[in-house]
Amino acid sequence: MSWIALKMLVGDRAKFLGIVMGLTFSALLIMQQGSIFCGLMRRTAGQIIDITGADLWVMDPNVRFVDDVKPMIENNLYRVRGVDGVLWAVPLYKGQARAKLNSYDRDGKKQEVIEQVILIGLDDSSMVGAPPPSRILAGSRQALRRPDAIIIDKNRLPKLFPNQPKEIYEDYDWFVGKELEMNDHRAIIVGVCEATRTFQSNPVVYTTYSRAKLFAPQERKILSYVLAKTEPGRKPEEVAEQIRRQTGLGALTSEQFIWKTMGYYFKYTGIPINFGITAALGFLVGTAIAGQTFYNFTLENLKQFGALKAMGATNLRIVKMILLQATVVGLLGYGIGVGLGALFGMVNEGTELAFFPYWPILPITACAVVLICILASLVSVRRVIVLEPAVVFRG
Repeated sequence: MSWIALKMLVGDRAKFLGIVMGLTFSALLIMQQGSIFCGLMRRTAGQIIDITGADLWVMDPNVRFVDDVKPMIENNLYRVRGVDGVLWAVPLYKGQARAKLNSYDRDGKKQEVIEQVILIGLDDSSMVGAPPPSRILAGSRQALRRPDAIIIDKNRLPKLFPNQPKEIYEDYDWFVGKELEMNDHRAIIVGVCEATRTFQSNPVVYTTYSRAKLFAPQERKILSYVLAKTEPGRKPEEVAEQIRRQTGLGALTSEQFIWKTMGYYFKYTGIPINFGITAALGFLVGTAIAGQTFYNFTLENLKQFGALKAMGATNLRIVKMILLQATVVGLLGYGIGVGLGALFGMVNEGTELAFFPYWPILPITACAVVLICILASLVSVRRVIVLEPAVVFRG
């Protein structure tokens, strides 16, 4: 019976391909939009992900997400260091600065560039939060100890050095030694790194904490965050709670801060609604195409089903045949759709497109395809169950 069901399924190739294409479109759209959504959410917390080596982020208790910086007095650094369970704590500056430089285009014409940058000030002695050596593409992070030194993110080089030949942007050593001006202070590029793309489009610049205070606009409070490491054997969540009780500051683990940042964008922006509507449309379109085509396929095969029932096939056996057909087209549609979605992500890797195929997207897409197949099968099964075997002998 299974072989007969498969022969019936592929007998009309046009309808067979139509069902598979409908399911493929649904799986592709759900995976693609889900991956772009996850990629955007991941970018909102990109700088938390990049800064490693510390267990805890300590901040003003009113901070809602990583870019919602509320500066603190520097005495809070010493208060955090005095909390039981804290092995060490270092300062971190995160803010906006304005970079100025004179750039020359491919024709040798001089142009003045003024660009807002995301300035990250790292602890002068430990360099906690600096890009790891594997992500340094030119220069070295040890060079940050030189006077006026900065390391810049490769993703935004075209914004700071516009109208250059394409091969220049791939030769990162070309940018080492170039000078910028920030807050009337000279800054020298000593390295180029690969940073996680952020939700903002501004270049990311790394320097030391003391130098960041010169590059940034002057404020009475300058400390953005405190990065802390817990003592061996202590749970970061317990130490974070101790910091909150003892200092009155906000303290979160890196993972908690990532989810808090994502939660802010999820709650206060239209990103989830926009992608949710697109994914829902993909589900509805897939259901309509697959359901209608599968229903027409069943109607055209009513005589064959009637003949099988006349020869003694039970309703249960007929239902199993239809479910087998739905399973086959579901697996094909899911596999092709997910494959095309993965190919789409590979083709656009390294571009401005945010694409992160988080693993739960695969089972979610599979569940959506299964649900589409079930809905399409239910409509078809009903016609077959109420079918009278004598219909095959009419006419």
